[in-house]
Amino acid sequence: MNRTPAPYKPPTTRPIRLGVRSVAALSLVSLVGLIAVGWPLLADSDSAVTTHAADAPWFFAALLPLLIAVVVATIADSGMDAKAVAMLGVLAAVGAALRPLGAGTAGLEPMFFLMVLSGRVLGPGFGFVLGAVTMFASALLTGGVGPWMPVQMLAMGWFTMGAGLLPGAAGTGIRGRGELLMLSAYGFVAAFAYGTVTNLYGWVTVGGLGTGVSFQPGDSVHENLVRFLAYVLATSLGWDLGRASLTVVLTLTVGGTLLKALRRATRRANFEAQVTFEGSKEALRGEAAHRT
Repeated sequence: MNRTPAPYKPPTTRPIRLGVRSVAALSLVSLVGLIAVGWPLLADSDSAVTTHAADAPWFFAALLPLLIAVVVATIADSGMDAKAVAMLGVLAAVGAALRPLGAGTAGLEPMFFLMVLSGRVLGPGFGFVLGAVTMFASALLTGGVGPWMPVQMLAMGWFTMGAGLLPGAAGTGIRGRGELLMLSAYGFVAAFAYGTVTNLYGWVTVGGLGTGVSFQPGDSVHENLVRFLAYVLATSLGWDLGRASLTVVLTLTVGGTLLKALRRATRRANFEAQVTFEGSKEALRGEAAHRT
């Protein structure tokens, strides 16, 4: 009796995942980054750390090699082959090229929407690596290398990684218009979160601001956070709003096409398990038995 092969099931796109060591390293560098950004809020007014706030850029310069080490460890630990590394390079290059197109115009930075979609398709581990590498490459391209670059790399890594942590990324769950709405909502909120992290770093290290919005060492966390909110509203709200709005518009208009292209590219690059045809062996055995 002949058996017909099971119907062909198209392969699903499975995000590249981090190994245990990479997760530990990523958690460590994230913790160090959070402490480095927010330490002045908890320091006393007479603390040596606070009185030497000008030393903060040197700390972030020391953090840069640690970030690069995490990127290298992630690539090695996740089993990314040459095709995956090549895709990482291509997406990072495209993202770096997109950033200068609108960065000088009300914060319109199209690279953020590419990071959201890439993180969604390729997973949180690949997303963090891609975000950090893209920001590093864009800094080299635009001449924006400075003590602020490591925190920008961290923030962009978190931004892209968050898209990979959204539900239904591993081949099942939300698709179509619902997925685009979810990604656009995430991109809108995360764009403000990115701006908040980078603004906090600048706020605690840049002096000469008005007394109503400047950081005051030794004051309570609540009082300084109120000043920080006023600082954000006065200096960067419009910039962050432009970034978030453009991310939403691009995600809703061209996001569907780009998602399909990214998923097709990952399947062709064979990031996931090879395609198998269920029932093929049984069919061959049945055919051989029938002939005999």
